[in-house]
Order: sequence, then C-alpha cells, then structure tokens
Amino acid sequence: MNVGVIGAGRQGKRRVSVLRQFPDHRLVAVADTNLDAARALAQEWGAQAVDCWRAVVDASTVDVVVVSVPPADHAPIAIAAVEAGKPVLIEKPLARTLDESEAILQAAARRGVVVKCGFNLRFHPGIRKAHDLAVNGDLGTLTFMRCRYGIGGRAGYDQEWRAFPGIAGGGELMDRGTHVVDLFRWFMGDFAEASAMIASFYWKFQGGMEDNAFGLLRTPRGQIAAFHVSATQWRHLFSLEVFGTEGYALVNGLGYVYGPEALAVGRRNDDGSAFVEEVTEFVGDDRSWAEEWLEFVSAIREHRQPLGNGEDGLEALRLVAALYESGQTGRTVLLPADPGVPLRAGASHCGTQVHAPKA
Repeated sequence: MNVGVIGAGRQGKRRVSVLRQFPDHRLVAVADTNLDAARALAQEWGAQAVDCWRAVVDASTVDVVVVSVPPADHAPIAIAAVEAGKPVLIEKPLARTLDESEAILQAAARRGVVVKCGFNLRFHPGIRKAHDLAVNGDLGTLTFMRCRYGIGGRAGYDQEWRAFPGIAGGGELMDRGTHVVDLFRWFMGDFAEASAMIASFYWKFQGGMEDNAFGLLRTPRGQIAAFHVSATQWRHLFSLEVFGTEGYALVNGLGYVYGPEALAVGRRNDDGSAFVEEVTEFVGDDRSWAEEWLEFVSAIREHRQPLGNGEDGLEALRLVAALYESGQTGRTVLLPADPGVPLRAGASHCGTQVHAPKA
C-alpha cells in the first residue's frame, strides 16, 4: 500500500514513523508548504516531496492519504482525496465545523471510500481494556465517567496555529476536548444534554479562545460524564475513570510525557466487603499509533467502517459545538435523540457551526 502524507509537522512525522512496522506499506509522497520539511520527512523513503497537497492527492502512485495539517485545511484536502477514490485518515478534529465535516462524509458516501478520524486514544491498551470491561458488563451498569486531560504548553504556544480560531476552529475544548468526548461516546453512546464552562486563564489565544474547558454530559439513560481539559495543567496529566454498579476502571497516564500508562480495576465482592483492586501497568513504546493504522488499513481491505470512523468524528464535533453553545449562553444544551435530527421547536440545540470565539 502506497501512502501519501500531507503535513510534515509533528503529527505527520508520527504517522510516517509507524509505517516502518508495516513492510508492505511505503511512503511515496509528502506535501508541506515548508518544502524543506517535506524533503526531510520524505528523504529516508526516497519519496517525492512537494509543497502543494493536490499533487499528493492526484498522484497515481498514492493509494491512501493521511491528512496531518491544521483543521482549516482538513475539508478541502479530504474531499479531494475521497473524490479521487482514495481512503483518508484525518487527524482530529475531523474539520472546523459540522458543515465541513458533513461535506467530507457526503463525498465519501458518494464514492464509497473509507474515512477515519485520528482518535488514537481508543487504541491505548489501558483504555481498550477498560472499554472491554465496560461493554462486557464486568463493571455492571455504567453510572458515570470522569476525565482530566491537560498539558503545560511550551514557549510560544500562543503563537502556534492552534492559537488562531480561523485555523483551529476552537481552543482547548476543540483540541483535547474532542478526544475526551469521543471516548465518552465510545463507552456510553450518544448524549442528550451538554453543559460547559470555558475560560481563558493564561494563554493569549486569538479571539479570546479558551485554554481550559469544564463540561458535563448526560445520556438519555441518566448516565453522567464529566471532564476538564486544560492547557495550563503545567504538569502533563491524563486520567480516565469509569464507574459502574459493580466495579470501576481507572486509567492513568498515556506514556511519554503523561507518565506510565496503568489500569486499575476494582470489583465489588459478593459479600459487600471492600473492593478488590487489580493494577496492570503497560510498559514499552506507545503502540496506539500503530494499532490505529492497522485498524485503518484493515477496514479498507475488509470493506468496512473502522473504529473511530468519520461519523465518530462528526458526532464528537457535534458534542463540542453543543458544549461551546452552553459555555457561551450559560444554558444546558439539549441534543437530538438521533444525531443530526433537529430538536423540537424552542429547545436549545447546537447549530451547524462550532461556536468558538472568532478573531
């Protein structure tokens, strides 16, 4: 399988590094507006380096396309790729707005092409095991979830592309928040209510975009998911907690700067005595990127939807849009019982755009 990568930054390099683990996959083209960066990434593979993404999309030698550029360019590139009949993996968020995301999926449906959203957290071993326990009923009926996900930023963080709403589409809620709400949906299904508070505590993002977001989501069955995403955590943190009527699963760390990944599972004893907790630590390199790539290419070969597909990317963005609306209006936002279906008249609901502040 010949791969074309658009974007030679941090994520593009990460995606390319995974290809070394798949002998039958080959990088054949890299595009970046910084041609030197494209050349540096392409050199090891003897791949073509260009400064125009369309050359990659149109190349007859390219079988699949990876979109690792800022969100403002996701929709035009992805639509062109699927119109050319090429499966595409798009880094999260799927796009800046619901309209852009829907346009991608409509084009993919017309051509029958696989679209995957880059949700690598689903492929972390601790999170996958916690999900297995949850859906298999080992924790009983799920009652609530919590997630904290934060970083400390870096020098010049508020001058990077993610600091500009026209490029990023939103602040911390759009960035790490998209990962979090996707995990919540994966464990609990769709949500009926969304509430949020957003704040700008330190970083001078353009348009007043937030560097912290606090949110609550509730399913139609009354399950609750709470989160805090932050660019002012200062010490990197990832914590996902899943609670049920018969037990719990706690994931801490993601490896690398987030600390070692570990899963703690507690189950209720039959006699009602204290829970017994088992802890599993996951050592070694972060395999989530390789596992996600394997799922993507397997879905292509098996003519099926991948785990973390384009629809998942769209629905995560729908939740983010509702949370932005709540944060700006101070009201709980009601979500349709069926995603994409308008609510009854008079109900507060998210529209077609992600309502991040605009510069």
